This record gives sequence, structure tokens and C-alpha cells, in this order.
Amino acid sequence: MRKKIAAANWKMNKTFQEGTNLINEILGADIHLDNNQQVVFSVPFPYLMPIQEQIGGRSNFFVAAQNCHHKTSGAFTGETSVDMIASMGVQFCVVGHSERREYFAESNATIAEKVNLCLSKNITPIFCCGEPLAIREDEIQNDFVAVQLDESLFHLDQDAIQKVVIAYEPIWAIGTGKTASADQAQEMHAHLRSVLASKYGKDIANNISILYGGSVKGSNANELFSQPDVDGGLVGGASLVASEFIQIITALK
Repeated sequence: MRKKIAAANWKMNKTFQEGTNLINEILGADIHLDNNQQVVFSVPFPYLMPIQEQIGGRSNFFVAAQNCHHKTSGAFTGETSVDMIASMGVQFCVVGHSERREYFAESNATIAEKVNLCLSKNITPIFCCGEPLAIREDEIQNDFVAVQLDESLFHLDQDAIQKVVIAYEPIWAIGTGKTASADQAQEMHAHLRSVLASKYGKDIANNISILYGGSVKGSNANELFSQPDVDGGLVGGASLVASEFIQIITALK
């Protein structure tokens, strides 16, 4: 049974005090998670260790780094290596987010290196893929995301690919208030799973969690997560509000 995941991506938001208060509110809701359900807080680097300690080993709650460098070490001032992340016991890392691709010119090849490094340290990569508005308007989004998978993930063997979580981000729906309809989300998630199946077979494709990452809110989470190929969400703005994110967590199927 593949994991159902509510992943919060705080991006560059929240002071440390605000962040710990947010975590306390969410943990205070005393949410019951089934064995196949996980909550992941992708927080700014300075907060990784203290928030991991705040979670206190609570079952099925985790922290994630928002990025990692594609080299193991070196003269890269301001960067953070996978070894550093692993040394704190962090078990997840977001790679290839659309903002990293756009603002920092990360290529599919660079993201492949990050995926490899994460897996080498038993860190689960949350691999982001998705199309900008122009690609969607030209109706070539299926080919676009297939290339992202091919160039960043398809070098992995059958065991390794099942250790990756995929997050589909329609870039035109991130931070814009626009949201792909549940049918649009399901259509793309089913396509991604079919692309995985063409490479690795249906059984393996059906074992990989695919999250939706476009303006998930408490009000639409139930409908989105009820789709057969949508396994949760990578949540931006709504994850910064305790009541919203609690709704999203409880919408996990």
C-alpha cells in the first residue's frame, strides 16, 4: 500500500517562534494517522533540528529539508549538503521544486544528482515536476513532465525508484489562487503513473506516492485526495495556517 502524505512546504516563511507555535497547534490537534499516512514539515534549514526535536519522534510525523546541494562537500558558501542533512536524522528532502528550477536554473541533470545523493543517505527525495502555463496552453504538458521524469529519475533501478515520492506541481497554480480541477489533477497523476509503468511496470508504478502541489487548501483537499492517483499534497500557503493544514491532514484517505 503506497503512502498517503500531507507535506507542508513553508518556503522562506515564519520566524522560528512562529514556526514552533504552528507546530504546537498542529500537534495539539491530536490527529490520528493510519500506518500508511505521513505528515512531513519541509521547513527552513535553521529550523530542521529544533522542529525535529519538537515533533519528538511522534509516529508518522517527519521533517524535510527544502533543498540540498548536488555535491557532497566543498567551497559552496551558503549551501547545505546531503551529509549535513542526514547527520541530523532528517529523512526527507524536497528536490527540483519549480522555484528552484526557475530562480536558480536547476536542470533535470542537476536534480538527478540530488536524487542520487539523497538515496545514498537513506533520505527520501520528494521530487517535484510540473509544467508552466505556456506549456499547458500548448497542450504539451504530458510530454513535458515525461521528460522531467526520464532525465531525473529513470536512471534509477526498480528498488531505488520506489524510495522516491513524486510531487506534481502545475506551476500555473502555485501561489496564484488557481487550482487544477480534481479531474485535471487526476488526469496528470494517472499520466505520471503510466509513464512510470512504461519504465518499471504497473506493480512498481502503483507503489509510488504521487502528491499534488498546486494551491491545496482545506476546502479542496477532500476532493483532490479522493482521486485514485492523488496520494496527498505538497502544500504551500495553506500549510502556514494551522487550521487549514489540519483539515488537509485529516483529508488523507
